[in-house]
Amino acid sequence: MSQAEGVETTDTLSTGDQSNINGGNSTKVDEEMRNDLELAAVYVSDAQYNRNIVFDTSPQGVRLYMLYNHWGLLALVYLLIIANLALALFEDPALFPLPIWVTLVTELICLMAFAGRLFHFGRVVPRDSFWKDAKNICIIVIISLTLLDMVIFGSLKAAGYYGVRWSRVLRPLLLVNITEGRQLRRAFRSIRNALPQILYVFLLFIFSVLMFSLMALKLFGKRGLKTKDGSPYFTNYLQIVFDLYVLVTTANSPDIMMPAYNANIFFAVFFIVYILINTYIFMSVFLAVVYNNYKKYLKEEVRQLVRAKRCKMARAFRVLQEPCGAEPVVTQARWNQLVRLVQPDISSAHRELLWSVSDTEKRGHIGKLAFMQLPDLLNIQVITVKSRPHPLQTWQPTLYSSTASQFICRMVKHKAFVYVYDVIILLNAVFIGLDEENSLISNVEWLFLGLYLLEILLKLYTFEPRAFFSKHQFWNWFDTIIIVSALISTVINSALKSTGGYSSRQILDIVFILRILRLIRVVDSIKRFRTIINTLIKIGPTILTFGQLILVVYYIFAMVGMELFKGKVRFFENGSTDSEHDGYTMVTHVSARIFFVLFHIVVVIIIINIFVAFVLEAFFVEYTVAKSDLQTSLEKKIEELELSVQQEDRDSSLVQSMETAENDLGPSETSKGGPSLMFKIASKRYKTVDGLLQRIFEADLNPEDYEDSDGPSQSDANIQNPAYDAI
Repeated sequence: MSQAEGVETTDTLSTGDQSNINGGNSTKVDEEMRNDLELAAVYVSDAQYNRNIVFDTSPQGVRLYMLYNHWGLLALVYLLIIANLALALFEDPALFPLPIWVTLVTELICLMAFAGRLFHFGRVVPRDSFWKDAKNICIIVIISLTLLDMVIFGSLKAAGYYGVRWSRVLRPLLLVNITEGRQLRRAFRSIRNALPQILYVFLLFIFSVLMFSLMALKLFGKRGLKTKDGSPYFTNYLQIVFDLYVLVTTANSPDIMMPAYNANIFFAVFFIVYILINTYIFMSVFLAVVYNNYKKYLKEEVRQLVRAKRCKMARAFRVLQEPCGAEPVVTQARWNQLVRLVQPDISSAHRELLWSVSDTEKRGHIGKLAFMQLPDLLNIQVITVKSRPHPLQTWQPTLYSSTASQFICRMVKHKAFVYVYDVIILLNAVFIGLDEENSLISNVEWLFLGLYLLEILLKLYTFEPRAFFSKHQFWNWFDTIIIVSALISTVINSALKSTGGYSSRQILDIVFILRILRLIRVVDSIKRFRTIINTLIKIGPTILTFGQLILVVYYIFAMVGMELFKGKVRFFENGSTDSEHDGYTMVTHVSARIFFVLFHIVVVIIIINIFVAFVLEAFFVEYTVAKSDLQTSLEKKIEELELSVQQEDRDSSLVQSMETAENDLGPSETSKGGPSLMFKIASKRYKTVDGLLQRIFEADLNPEDYEDSDGPSQSDANIQNPAYDAI
């Protein structure tokens, strides 16, 4: 009986609660699909931005990792780093010192935030990976030493003793060791890799300086020559070495050379030969050595980045793959869901365009090779153009479509219209440089203002106003604000002048200066000039990286210098006879020169040369390297679908380079039945520095760097950070 009851109960559950069971299974499947999509999205995002972090692949770990990379937290980290670095402006010996407790509490808050960020990172990555990562250890050491210094310094101050904040030199190292500082760490690695070769050249350079110093001692030391302040000239060997080293920088050329030149004109040959060898040859050799080593090791890093990106995409593909015949594929539905997670800001039309490039055969699914292209596709700057009819075309279609109206529109769109106003801008610049008190010059300014206003009105008549003043139309806003401000200021200035009242010339002068900036439009219309400007725009993120590098070095030297020289260097009037008016060595010791020589070596010989090396490489790419194959395929697809913006000039201009992925720009008239959305490629921009680096070394990468290798293991373990064997 009990057995029968048991069977009956089972049958009842099978029929009565079947829907609940199915519903539970469905919910479980949906949850698993969502987890897979989030994991794949993280892989793709890491591949897109070249992040190499070993993270926990569990659903909770993935969500913590996504939170860790949230832009709000990243902005907060940089804000706190800036605040922490800025404390030096308010600490002794600052011009505007704050109470000690204010700076200490502020720094403590920053340190607590950095510790919290590090704890969050520890929850994201496996424990063994966390403790093997050197940058995490560095942050822990920096926080610990800073807290120790704060306690010691605060105790000494409370007891009335003198204290030194020695941990301030460690503050910029936080900027280097945060997870987002990978570009800065790469720059430091470039320096470290170039140091051995730089050292050999530097030793040879020092040997040359020592040899010339010895010659100078023997040549000038016994002649009884005097400097301009009456001291002996070239009689102390160490002083000669320092003077000739500084002469390499051309900072003290007259002071060093003139006593010898005044004694005998032929002594100039010695200094000419010295400058030729040590300033022109050795400094150029430094640049060559730095450039050669920088490019060598940077190419190795880019090769590793490409391999790591391919590995991440291979893992993302395995997470989303579905069986289809002999090979697994990713369906369009899954691909769309993935792109929405990775980059939710792109439009549906843009997403469909990217899919059509990936699915060239229109099968509704793509294989592994096409899926691998997703990060590069997302990094291509595509501008979505929305076409709208002109209001006059709606309100007065007959008038706006008349022959005269269309002639005006064609005239404004013609290249000659741009050239005419380029000439007008140049002429205006000439007249601005002339005497404005002349009545003729003053009256001509009204003519130029009228011509500029006419230009704006004609463009508003030709182009749809909302498109003309869309948020990304920088030059239209710039021109309008400048011209309207100039008009208002000129009218006010003329009215006040006519009534004998006060005329604010300062306001008008500022407007004139801003108006001169319109000359950039002329520069942009010249192709070679445009290439230079586009290159500057392109390397902007890299300039920011090297700016951070210089900031770190300057900050460390500044903190050391403040402690070495604070209160010792004072201002003296010209002609002062005070014994301490002669600089840092007079108020401290001759060894203070070591501080400034080290600063010159680190900043000028090493860092500046690395920066110049990257700028050179970027210019070579701009002048010689064509667009990537993937970008060309995207442009072909846009033209194939007849969604390309028709332009007189296909070359990307500075204006286009400043636009972003969503743009309301559009021509004022479209053919009837034409598409309401069109696209164009802003090919001169890169979302990441790594994208630029990859393009720089694309031709030098080996074919195996692009193979879709999954690495040594086929498991779902995380991707390890690239190992740089040569570093």
